Formats: sequence, C-alpha cells, structure tokens
Amino acid sequence: MGERAEKKKPTKHICAGLLAHVDAGKTTLSEGMLYVSGSLRKLGRVDHKDAFLDTFALERERGITIFSKQAVFSRGDLEVTLLDTPGHVDFSAETERTLGVLDCAILVISGVDGVQGHTETLWRLLRRHGVPVFLFLNKMDLPGVGRAALMEQLRRGLDEGCVDFTPDQDRDAMLENIAMYDEGAMETYLETGTLDRETIGALVAKRAVFPCYFGAALRLDGVEALLDGLADYLPAPVYPPEFGARVFKIARDPQGGRLTYLKVTGGTLKVKDLLSGGDEEEEWREKVDQLRIYSGAKFRAVEEAPAGTVCAVTGLSQTKPDQGLGWEEDERPPVLTPVLTYQLCLPAGCDPHSTLRRLKELEEEDPQLHLVWNERLQELHVQLMGEVQLEVLQALIKERFDLDVTFGTGSILYQETIAGPVRGIGHYEPLRHYAEVHLLLEPGERGSGVVCATACSEDMLDGHWQRLILTHLAEKAHAGVLTGAPLTDVRITLLAGRAHLKHTEGGDFRQATYRAVRQGLMSAQSILLEPWYDFRLEVPAEQVGRAMTDLQRMGGEVDPPETLGEGIRLTGGAPVAGLRDYASQVASYTRGRGRLTCTLRGYAPCQNQEDIVAASGYDPCRDTENPPDSVFCAHGAGYVVPWDQVPDHAHVNSGFYPEEEEEPEDRPAPARRSSTPAAGLEADKELMAIFERTYGPVKRQTFRPAPKPVPREAEEKRTVVIQEQGPEYLLVDGYNIIFAWDELHAVAKSNLDAARQMLMDLMSNYQGFRKCRLILVFDAYRVPGNPGQVVKYHNIHVVYTKEAETADTYIERATYALSRDNRVRVATSDGVEQLIILGHGALRVSARTFHDEVTQAMGQISDLVRRNNQKNKGSKVGEVARKAQRKEGYPS
Repeated sequence: MGERAEKKKPTKHICAGLLAHVDAGKTTLSEGMLYVSGSLRKLGRVDHKDAFLDTFALERERGITIFSKQAVFSRGDLEVTLLDTPGHVDFSAETERTLGVLDCAILVISGVDGVQGHTETLWRLLRRHGVPVFLFLNKMDLPGVGRAALMEQLRRGLDEGCVDFTPDQDRDAMLENIAMYDEGAMETYLETGTLDRETIGALVAKRAVFPCYFGAALRLDGVEALLDGLADYLPAPVYPPEFGARVFKIARDPQGGRLTYLKVTGGTLKVKDLLSGGDEEEEWREKVDQLRIYSGAKFRAVEEAPAGTVCAVTGLSQTKPDQGLGWEEDERPPVLTPVLTYQLCLPAGCDPHSTLRRLKELEEEDPQLHLVWNERLQELHVQLMGEVQLEVLQALIKERFDLDVTFGTGSILYQETIAGPVRGIGHYEPLRHYAEVHLLLEPGERGSGVVCATACSEDMLDGHWQRLILTHLAEKAHAGVLTGAPLTDVRITLLAGRAHLKHTEGGDFRQATYRAVRQGLMSAQSILLEPWYDFRLEVPAEQVGRAMTDLQRMGGEVDPPETLGEGIRLTGGAPVAGLRDYASQVASYTRGRGRLTCTLRGYAPCQNQEDIVAASGYDPCRDTENPPDSVFCAHGAGYVVPWDQVPDHAHVNSGFYPEEEEEPEDRPAPARRSSTPAAGLEADKELMAIFERTYGPVKRQTFRPAPKPVPREAEEKRTVVIQEQGPEYLLVDGYNIIFAWDELHAVAKSNLDAARQMLMDLMSNYQGFRKCRLILVFDAYRVPGNPGQVVKYHNIHVVYTKEAETADTYIERATYALSRDNRVRVATSDGVEQLIILGHGALRVSARTFHDEVTQAMGQISDLVRRNNQKNKGSKVGEVARKAQRKEGYPS
C-alpha cells in the first residue's frame, strides 16, 4: 500500500480583516469564504443563529457581530487569518483596533444600500492605517442599483482607483483601467498589451488600485473569485528578523483566563519567552505561558509563532490594546471615541468600589469604556458610543458578573482646548522633595489630540528627567478648567525644569507636571468643544421642510437636498446633542418611512458654551484631583502658592513670556516664610494668619468657594467653618507619623511593615480610649493599577490610597467632605496639608503633639489596668495587658 501524499503547506500567509456597515452581509461572506476553502462542512447563517464566527450568545441572539473573531483557512499556496469585525457603528472602536495588524481589508458593501456614512468612516480609517483594500459588493441578486452605477458611486465616494475585477468582464478593459493609475504600469501595458500579477499586486499593495468583486454571499456567488483575487493580487508581507509584535485585543476564555491577542511582526515568539513593556518608571516583564491559534471558538496550542502569525497569548497581565512589543511602537490614539457618558446604577447593597475593580475587566477589553468613579458626584460612570452598546453592556455584565445594572440618562462628552499660546509653571517642593516644570501650551490642529515635545536643554535638566516629564504628560487625560472635560488639540512643549540632586523623585515631577498644565490652563482662553455627527436623512418629499427646520434648529449644516425616487435625501453635519434622540422623532413624523444614519465626524467649538459651562457648576480651584496651585518650601515647611502668583515664585527662568506679558527687569526673589511654625496653639495661629492673608478672614458661619477661576486679588473673600458639634473624626497620615516618631522610625529602617503594624495597634488602643472615629491613611500611590482599599482593623479604618493618589490628597478630600457636619482633626506634620485642612474647617494636630496625646492615653490605660490588677491579682487579662504595654515601649 503506497504512502499517502503529504498535504502541501501554504507558502503565503496574510491577515485579512472583514469590514462593513451593519446588515451588509459581512458575517455571511465570512461563512462563504470558510465553506468554499473547505474549512467548514456546513454553511451557517446569521438568521439561523449558527454562524461559525458568532461565538457569543449575545451575538447569536441579536444577529450582529459585537466582538472581533479569528478564523484560519487555506486555499492552495495561500493561508489566511481572517478577522471578522463588528459592523454596527456603536462597536466601531473594536473594528479600529484590528486595523493595525491587517495585511489587507475586505470591505463589504450592500449592493442595495450602496456607500453608507459608516462605509466612508471605515474608508478613512483604512487610509489612515495604509491598509490595502479589496471590495465585495454583496446582495447583487436583489433588485437595486446596477453594477455600473455602483462603480460610479465607489469612484466618486471612496476612490477613483476602484476597479471592477469580476472575472466575467472584459479583461482588456480591466487592465486598461488598472494601467491608468500608475505611470510605470501604463508604459508596460502600452508596450506589452498586458500586466502581470506582480505588477497588479504592487499597485494593490500601495493602494493605487482597489479590486472590486460583485456577488451574493448567501448563494456563494462571487466568493471564489474573491479568494482567487487575494491569492493572485496581494503580495506576501516581508518581516524583519528582530522580534516585534502588536497587541490588538484583550479577552477572556470561558474559564476566565486573560488572553492577549497579538500579531507577530518580526522574528519568532516562543512559549516561555520573556516579554517586557511599560515606561522607565513602571517597566514590566512577564513570561509567555501558552500560544493559541484560534479558529472560531476552538484553538490549537503551538510551541512557537513565526512572523505573520496572529495568536492569543496567556500569562500576560500588563498588556493593553494598541501596544507595541519588541521593536514595535505603540499605535496612535484611536480616531473613534465615545461621545456619550452614562451613570451606571448598581443593585441595592452593592459596593461601588469593589464592583468597579471587577468591572475593570471590561475596560481592559474595551479601553474606550472608561469606567470611572466620579468622586464629586459619588457615581459610577461609563462612556459609550450609543444606545445599542448600552444594551449589550447591560447584558454582558449580567452574564459575566451576575449583576442587574441599569443606566441613568446619558449626557454628552465634551472636550476642551485653548485659543492661544500660554505658559504653564508647576513647582512641587514639600520637605525632602523638589521638582519644577515650565511648559508651553499651544493650540493644535483639530483632531490632533495632545502632542508632547521638548525644547529644554539637557544642560538645564537631564534627559531622563525630561523623558519622565513627557511620560507624565501622556499618561493621563488632563482636565480642562471650564467643565473638567478632557483637554485635546493642544501641543505641549517642555521649556525648562529643575531637579534636586538629593531630594527629587519621579513622583515629584508627576506633581509638578500636572500642576504646570493646570496653571497654564487657568491663564489661557479655553474653548469648549462638542461632538458632531455626519448624518444622512431620508424622508418622504412632503416631510423635507420639517426635517430641514429641525436640523437648522439644532445648529446643523445641511447640503443641498437630493431626490431619491419618491423621497428626499439630506446630508450634512449637526451636534450630537441634537441628533442623538432624533431617530425616534424621524420614525414618528414620517410614520416609519424615514431613516437616519449618523457617523461621528469629530469635535467642533460648542455653540452654547456659556450655558454648558454654567450648567456644569465646575470650579477648577476646588478640584482636589487637579490642583492648579504649586507647593514651595521655606524653613523646613511647605506652603501653597496660588496659581496666579506661581510665576513670581518660580526658581527657573524659561525665557518665554506671552505677548501681553513683558519680561520683568528685576525678577523678585522667591517668597519665603519668615519663621518655622512651632507645635501647638502658636502654630495654629501662624497657619491661620497665613490662610487669612491669602484667602480672607476665617469666620464660623459658612464656606463660600470662588464661583470661577479668577486671580486671587479679584476673588470674593471666602469664609471657613470651624465645626464644633457632631461626631469626632481623627484622620492620621500614617507614613508621616511613622517617620516623625523616633520609636517607629527606628523600626521602619529595618522593616516598614512591622512599623506599620505597630502604628495600627497603637491607633486601635488609642481609639478604644478616646472613642473617636479614627481613619489611618497610608500612601499606596506608587503601586501600578492599585484601585485603593479600605479595610476594618479591629475598631479603626485603614485606608490604602489608589494609584497616583497620595495620603495628603485623600485626607484633603476627606476633611472637606466630613468637616461640614462633624468635628474633624488631622494628625500630620506636613505644613502644606496643615494649611489646606485648616481652610476646610478641620483642626490639625502635629506629629509631636499627637505623640504626647497617645503616650498620655497609653499611660491612662496602664493606670486603669494596674488598678484592675490590684483588685484582681493574678488575672490573665491584666498580665496580657502589661505584656502588650511593655512590647510597645510604653511605661507599665
């Protein structure tokens, strides 16, 4: 018996993405391609809920693609990794994330509907990423526009390089059309009368020509011709020998394991390889556990993945979509971003903070969700593209976390930019810390986002500090000063900076950088931006007047009407605020005969900025998460300098001054405090005097914050409450106390955990004696990804702050919230913190004074124990108490 011939291995590997507007038949085409190639034995159908790539129950139930999927098939020498992407506009961010790993795209267009608004959006994204495109005109078996009219629509609406490649047409005419788009190809065609596959493939690869195929995927008509076109006219990619990879998706398997989907773009990735990423401050290194090649819901594990492979990797916890590994750089920020925000309402009794940590899984998979806890409103918020995504998210949370959540009324996501260049200065110098940053903020092109650069000499500031500042500029969405909306379309240039050889840490430049951005924005003329939709509205002719009136009332722009059979088509743009609920109105006044299609255009200046700003009630001076003021130091204590006075205190001259501001001839020396505050009542008097000189007299009636950001001299005098009634709260700055008390500091030198435990035990004993409500706060802001934690330790609460939040910030916010109805004291020796909490109406206790209080309390506890022991000698309780006192170092 002869040996069975080995199956020939493919020699060309490509990654192709399927893209389309909703209901174009994209999933049906994917079924047809898998069936014709022999990868499927039976055709599935969307309406039968058995499509091969609709692997999630939600997709089969709703008949739409929600998550991008992978399938692998071969045809002759060609092996294709097919990525099926969502077609609905609400999930277009998922589609955009796949574009960076595609060798080509197959854009599916319904022959009945033609080029839609979302089709044009997808085309712009493909052009931005430089992806070669094949077009498949589907549903050509249905009555509609003819082939010639569709080709004219493609050339006019997408690109003149769209050429009909369908096999049944005149080949000479096809070659002549192809040759028209390249001078070299034209010369070859005129000399030889033909063009070879390599020449045509080169034109396709450089996006000069876009092959178009006509057919009906449900009937498998035209599918084979499309597959042949991929094999004939798409050159095999060339990859470098060095390892590189691009992450495009994060997902979970049925067991809850984290999957990192990536494409290897150079070298070879093997099991147990060590991958790394992150910045200089938070670099990570993790090992590859498993490599999976998925096809539908199933996968096969492999030992290595050569360049060109699209695979899912287990064992990685720090990766994120659009991240580059190896020689690959991170992808540019996405174009398609959410424009709506909704309050996520949890079931009764559900803790929002612990639930947020669980829901962060969803944000890993879709970073555009931006699940955040709004501290000011005490609400959980999520950002979405539209109503359909909201319904899907609700079902997904129920399926994965068994939570019945609801959503509040959605609101518009605004952005902010500036009208002209401005200088921003940030200084951060509490005791044993130092950093100063000078920035130039300039308006950028619309849609450019935040672009960062440096013009600072390394003679002034070392290169590693400059790179760290640029990292801090890019690591967060900076809040504007009008409504707190994200800053965009701004170019930020580092002008100057200063570090201290001994006292500067990375976190100091984070504080100085953030404060410099805010200080500049406070001085700038800010502009509020609102999102706009491009719309396509089809209505009966008799309703066109009503439609145009509505669009003009919204502040929209309407192009000249087009006649469409018995109806009228209106196109143009309008603010999202007006169009978001307009589809239901169209259906009502046209009695179901009208249709509205919207795609995101981008952001433009808000037409009613003053009304929106007033309605938001945002006060940038009260935003404790984004302070505009700076911190300086004198005589061993830090103090706050208001934002408009920071330039007069700066230690560095950046050499830049706005046009309306002349460089001073004699720059005043930085202001200094005249004396070091003493502990106790005298220190409180000095702090009170400083506060009154800066903010106005302290009274005992009400607290009136400044209504808007204006220079301090022009502000209304603010007054402060010193609460004398209500429960007593004591907030303790944990690490400040540990390093201020000698006995704890000595332990901390060898074991910080032991010192922390000693302080927790002392505070527990102290609370039991004083009967106050004690909150012990520890910094955990350097722990990457830390969401913050509050734990109950015996009779006290211990707070570990979240990432990028210091204990100072937490205590400042807590005193502001608590001091309105309670007596609040804060134990700390941080001069800046003392000043701020005093302004909030709380009382401060220095570390030395608090040490005396605790010592006195422990002594009184010992006296009580001694008296009890005398009454009951030999008592085990008394012996345990005496041992505890001796262990803590306090007198028995």
